[in-house]
Amino acid sequence: MLTWTGANLRSLTCGADLTNANLFVADLSGANLDGANLTNADLTNADLIGTNLTNANLSDADLSGANLDGANLRYADLRGADLTNADLTNADLTVLT
Repeated sequence: MLTWTGANLRSLTCGADLTNANLFVADLSGANLDGANLTNADLTNADLIGTNLTNANLSDADLSGANLDGANLRYADLRGADLTNADLTNADLTVLT
């Protein structure tokens, strides 16, 4: 399991495989994660402001308390994801799976 607790990962690019990654409190703001696999990732309290998550697989991910303000979640797979207390202000949630 990848562990990047509190890391600044703003430069991550599309298609990244972050399955089961521990990204607790990580800074992913503005990252391009188009098509990334974040299945079962721990994104608790992560900063995802303005992040491109188009076509991302977030199934069973823990996004509780995450800040997704302005994030692009078009066509993202959020099945089973925990969005408790997540901030989805201005997030693009069109065509979710």
